[in-house]
Amino acid sequence: MFDASLLQVARRQPLRRFWRSARHFWHGPTARLAWGLIAALVVITVLQLVVQYRLNVWNRDFFNALEFRNGAEIWHQTHLLALFAAVSIGLAVTAVWGRMTFQRAWREWVSRHLIDSWLEDGRYLHIELGNGEHQNTEYRITEDARLATDAPIDLVVGLLSSVLTAGTFVVVLGHVGGALDVSLLGTDFTIPGYLVVAAMAYALLTTGTLMIVGRHMIGVIESKNQAEAELKYAVAHLRERATRRMSPGDLEGATSEVGSALGDVVREWRRLAGQYMRTTYVSHGNTLLAPLVGLILCVPHYVQGTMLLGDVTQAAAAFVAVQGAFNWLIDNFPRLAECLSSANRVGNLLLAFDRLESADEEPDLSADRKRVATS
Repeated sequence: MFDASLLQVARRQPLRRFWRSARHFWHGPTARLAWGLIAALVVITVLQLVVQYRLNVWNRDFFNALEFRNGAEIWHQTHLLALFAAVSIGLAVTAVWGRMTFQRAWREWVSRHLIDSWLEDGRYLHIELGNGEHQNTEYRITEDARLATDAPIDLVVGLLSSVLTAGTFVVVLGHVGGALDVSLLGTDFTIPGYLVVAAMAYALLTTGTLMIVGRHMIGVIESKNQAEAELKYAVAHLRERATRRMSPGDLEGATSEVGSALGDVVREWRRLAGQYMRTTYVSHGNTLLAPLVGLILCVPHYVQGTMLLGDVTQAAAAFVAVQGAFNWLIDNFPRLAECLSSANRVGNLLLAFDRLESADEEPDLSADRKRVATS
């Protein structure tokens, strides 16, 4: 039986409506596959972090061996690098298999659910009668369903990796960097864990700047997706009209609709390009500066002789790792916006199915009330 209260909640939140359906992939016949893949991805992510940490330590040992011109140790570290590289490559390949297997299985489940709902009770005949966003059901079942299920797997795995990496390498920065004695305007004071403080401040600056610069990206991406769907609908509609041997005037009108839809797509892509250009200022600038900032921050200790060359390179590499973890949002903001937009569109399609189901059940409820009244 249709739950009207759930419909009211879902109308306000299409994303919640999408998740209310999509989460059933973790139940029933597909539950074992879903949870097994999650467990495998978590284990692989942890193992990748272990290898990344060991490479960070290798960085210190190798450059210390270079500083002391220790040929035997350099040769030993070279052998270790080959081992770590092989393990890291193997884990990366396995991670790709796990993510893509998960994405394929989840997308298949969601697409089948959408197709079944679309075909149930001849809904495909009625949902096309709506205007605007519900005209392009096929696009939502194919393209939007793909984006709404592909991106979350990558994003969640990346977020888990970022959280673990940040926690691990913040400890490394605190241990390697230690405290820094500073003299400012005649006042001496000490900054404990100064590399950790600097890494967090730098990450807050870059992330905050991106949030301000790219605050409109989700809306722009959603408008672009809608324009793409409308173009696809207009082209399909033109083909249907052409097969009916329309008059030249009708054909010209249909062609004009396609041209207008194409113009909308170009305009939305121009807006999206502007958003990407603005966010690239932040993301690309961070990619260039973060390694250099990490090295520069270690200069005081190195000049004072309290850090070896290996310690400097280890701290700089850890600083970059922490920045990469803290700036997960910077690296994934466009894809996150694309994912939310597509999930929102699929959620709106599911809401349209809910409204049709509600409309189908209303006559039955009225008949029940009449029978009760007459009895």
